[in-house]
Amino acid sequence: MRGLNDEQTIKKFFDRDESALSDARLAYGDYCRSVANNILKDSRDSEECVNDAFFAAWNSIPPDRPENLKAYLGKLTRNGALDILRKNNAEKRIPSAALVPFDELEEATGEATVEDQLTVSELSRIISDFLHSQKETERKVFIRRYWYCDSISDICARYGYGKSKVLMMLKRTRDKLAESLKKEGYTYEK
Repeated sequence: MRGLNDEQTIKKFFDRDESALSDARLAYGDYCRSVANNILKDSRDSEECVNDAFFAAWNSIPPDRPENLKAYLGKLTRNGALDILRKNNAEKRIPSAALVPFDELEEATGEATVEDQLTVSELSRIISDFLHSQKETERKVFIRRYWYCDSISDICARYGYGKSKVLMMLKRTRDKLAESLKKEGYTYEK
């Protein structure tokens, strides 16, 4: 549930009060930096990404009225980080380790772009429904790896699991996701 401070901050965005940015940055700046760093692994790119995310929030609120400001800012940050990652990859500046979570997830979703098969919102719904049908532990580990791009060692430390358990849990969840996507008509050739 959104806190009173989030409601006040969103109201400031709607009132075009620039202190909304400093309030949001104070509340969620560290969180956004963490999201960006997990994907980009570069402090300068991460800081640029976070700045861009807060600028995007300023430009999108209004008309958007986020239900959850933290999630909204996290999504803007994550999408911005992925854009930077793509740009760096095109320029061949990207460390291959940064792409590992995306390569792993591609096993379930395939190489085709989402737009080739489904709309983004439809794929999001399918994945969300799938994750809600999973055990809490598997869901949390999957989200830590593929949303927050946490390393395997960070996930092990967070949940107290061994590396092989986390790897097996992720593999099984990806396989189940691939089956779920296949049932929904989202198929691809390996």
